[in-house]
Amino acid sequence: MNIESFQTYCLSKQGVTEEFPFGEETLVYKVMGKIFALTSLGSIPLTINLKCDPEKAAQLREEYDCVLPGYHMNKKHWNTITVDGSVKDIILREWIDHSYNLVVQSLPRKIKEQMI
Repeated sequence: MNIESFQTYCLSKQGVTEEFPFGEETLVYKVMGKIFALTSLGSIPLTINLKCDPEKAAQLREEYDCVLPGYHMNKKHWNTITVDGSVKDIILREWIDHSYNLVVQSLPRKIKEQMI
């Protein structure tokens, strides 16, 4: 996965916006105003921060060398993934989906209804 395919995949999801709230180097993806993914445009290799269930986050960190506690994030709920080719794109997309779904599930019912 490269930055372009990451952008395309995130933007393909319902209710998602692409923003730069932390400066022009940090690309942030939000669903209905809540962050579910972000990346630094200058990171080589690409690194992405994704929200994650705490138990799953710990499991992924143990299983994959490229998964670390979230950089500049709540380390209980966020992972930083170095996209170095050690994990297939289909798995990365599953992790993006997991992050997106966690955020959507936490949205108030009224906001979720606006997504339909």
